[in-house]
Amino acid sequence: MKTRVLVTGVAGLLGSHLADNLLKEGHEVLGVDNLIGGYKDNIPLDVKFTNGDTSNLDLMLNITKGVEVVFHTACTAYEGLSVFSPAIISQNTFGNSIPVFSASVTNNVRRVVYCSSMARYGHQEVTPFTEQMNPKPQDPYGISKVASENILQNLADVHGMEWSIAVPHNIIGPRQKYDDPFRNVASIMINLMLQGRSPYIYGSGEQVRCFSFIQDVVKPLSAMGFSVKSKNEIINIGPDENPITINELFSILLNLLELDLDPIYVPERPKEVKFATCSASKARSLLNYQTETTLEIGLLSMIDWIRMRGPLNFDYRLPIEINNRLTPKTWVQRLF
Repeated sequence: MKTRVLVTGVAGLLGSHLADNLLKEGHEVLGVDNLIGGYKDNIPLDVKFTNGDTSNLDLMLNITKGVEVVFHTACTAYEGLSVFSPAIISQNTFGNSIPVFSASVTNNVRRVVYCSSMARYGHQEVTPFTEQMNPKPQDPYGISKVASENILQNLADVHGMEWSIAVPHNIIGPRQKYDDPFRNVASIMINLMLQGRSPYIYGSGEQVRCFSFIQDVVKPLSAMGFSVKSKNEIINIGPDENPITINELFSILLNLLELDLDPIYVPERPKEVKFATCSASKARSLLNYQTETTLEIGLLSMIDWIRMRGPLNFDYRLPIEINNRLTPKTWVQRLF
């Protein structure tokens, strides 16, 4: 049955692919984005698009009229930068979420699916992270994500609205913003390496992650808007097999690109979690999640897409609010 849905952050990697999947499922898709973190040509043609900011309550009240499900993916997802630019990151993570939730309640939206972040877990005693763990966010970005989760659950409980919270893991794929110097390690590396330049690695490079290919994420995420099983649930979405280090990621890219480069090591960033992997058991049980794309295939698709668009100079558009001895020199000196 055709349902009217809204995807915030529809120009981003996750939002645009999610919109594609929802359209294929036969839904009417509305989208909103301020184009800070995405490309306009990512937006599917059949999306009814509004260029605007979700922090604008009046705008959200207008857009959510007649909408049954809201997928809130809009966010300036800059975990490392949030320690040095807490105002803009918090405003565009927490501040841009509350108007979405308020408008959804006012216009009787049936369910809000909020895309949180693995940053919610922070430093835990063990990995992989499970949904039952108490959040211990380490930076303003993660703190803002957890605060947004709490507000959503509070409002939904009071006013009788359904909610679901998705926790994606390190999503990669075509359409990821690759000229952004502050986030998306795989895209940054590919953009630099396609220019024949060595990528930078923070700290030892032994930080452990699991990377999620976008097409493996959007199907279970779409289901979270409609499944009875995902109602009022927090669910990790992403692989928990084959965790790799950032050094290993560089080596894989080096082989795929057939280059001979050495990485440039710089001091570690404050508050960066070293071991960050999540359990996918709940997603498998409730959403039939499975990993279908290998990391190598996912990275090759990114390489092909960036080659097609062409490597770009990095855009340092976001301000660094706190500039001191701890601020990464890669940002201050614009080394990318």
